[in-house]
Amino acid sequence: MIIWINGAFGSGKTQTAFELKRHLQDAFVYDPENIGYFIRENIPEQVKQSDFQDYPMWRDFNYKMLKYMDEVYRGPVIVPMTVTNKQYYDELIRKLRLEQVEVHHYILYANKSTVLKRLRKRLEYETSWAAQQIDRCLVAFQNEITEGIIQTDAMTIDEVVLEIARRSNLTLVPDRRSAIKKKLDRIYTMIKHIR
Repeated sequence: MIIWINGAFGSGKTQTAFELKRHLQDAFVYDPENIGYFIRENIPEQVKQSDFQDYPMWRDFNYKMLKYMDEVYRGPVIVPMTVTNKQYYDELIRKLRLEQVEVHHYILYANKSTVLKRLRKRLEYETSWAAQQIDRCLVAFQNEITEGIIQTDAMTIDEVVLEIARRSNLTLVPDRRSAIKKKLDRIYTMIKHIR
């Protein structure tokens, strides 16, 4: 099973993915961005794209990697990745489904002011690249890719995790962490994934 967590940059995808992983046995978080960084570092400057999703090989590799994991790994694979281009969505998620891969797709949707507030928590402001992408993302999730919207403006990460589990028919293991440990885990996740 693949659980694809989509949403605007700053919507809480990565935090949600790692919280969900902590509540599922044998879950694995797969980050498609790593392939983008690999491509970006290993291609001549003259042919670099501004968005690594625009490389057909990025989409193809991630499709093949997820297909392979579905064939050899029995635990849920969680994929926190923004995809706003319908063609790319089809080349990844729709194509996996056509290959009989069980893919649950969710969009963590929030209004612009909520996303900006979340970005400020990770020290990104209105001039950051992520903030500049909010409008593009919101338009795509209102018109192009609308499957699995979860309106998260008034939800905590824990509530989002519960909603994803409910919609995906997943049984969560209890969270036995202290409040301090939970907060530290989330800070660590945030710091580790700042790029």
